[in-house]
Amino acid sequence: MRNIPGILTTASSVLVLTGSLTLLPVTTATAGPAAGSVIEEGKSIAFDRKKGNCLACHAIEGGKLAGNIGPPLVAMKARYPDKAKLRAQIWDATKANPNTIMPPFGRHKILSESEIDKIVEFIYSL
Repeated sequence: MRNIPGILTTASSVLVLTGSLTLLPVTTATAGPAAGSVIEEGKSIAFDRKKGNCLACHAIEGGKLAGNIGPPLVAMKARYPDKAKLRAQIWDATKANPNTIMPPFGRHKILSESEIDKIVEFIYSL
């Protein structure tokens, strides 16, 4: 003979487990949770007066006491469609303009390669 109450209990347990799986958050492989954190780390470095100090010269959304020596950092994807050129500008702006007052953050080792990469991700998101 069949154990009907046992089968029903098992079936209902499977339904409860299956239903609870639909409540789990879905993450995408392309964006990933790390993408936002890299941008936030880059923002933190860019706004840090002892590190990137971008606000000394540039107006950046969300920044306080921004300078106006350099151009405002807006629409960066349109201004730098090639992200590598933006990175090169931050690494050593004197290559594109020998008379610039922007410090060569990479060449003078003001920032590490990793810090520059994070700032590039942040600036490119503006």
